[in-house]
Amino acid sequence: MVRKTLKKTTQHKKITDFLKKYKIPPEYFAANRKMISRGVLIGLFIAFIPMPMQMAAVVAVTPFVRFNVPIAIAMCWLSNPVTMPPMYYMEYLTGSYFLGIQPEPVQLTLDWFSNNLSKIFVPLYVGTAFYSIFGSIAGYFLVNWLWKLSVHKEKRMKKEGTL
Repeated sequence: MVRKTLKKTTQHKKITDFLKKYKIPPEYFAANRKMISRGVLIGLFIAFIPMPMQMAAVVAVTPFVRFNVPIAIAMCWLSNPVTMPPMYYMEYLTGSYFLGIQPEPVQLTLDWFSNNLSKIFVPLYVGTAFYSIFGSIAGYFLVNWLWKLSVHKEKRMKKEGTL
């Protein structure tokens, strides 16, 4: 269902006219399995990284890797002001565990962060690397598997005559 909706949306006349007007390669909006799963991979990878302007980072990657840019940008939105604190705290705890460091008790004040940034920086980014790599790879394979499952289900339904 989602697969068909994506394909119909990307073939809409307004979108194709927009792509032609601004000379955007249509591959950046392609709704096939490879492009969608790559978009999820890139978007999740960048979403887990604590940095400003994550959507700009997605756009900066486009000349080097072909993927569905709107899907990747949507995946970046997983880290938003509501989800960032728990995500980054989880990454900090994971990084501390991997490094064998006792985690500092965190206080949500700017003063505490400015005084302790040097103590939490390395564990945070070790945890970030773990979740960015394994979370994005898991998302990539999950989307691939669900896409294939959808295709097989549709073929089976056509064969049975229920579609």
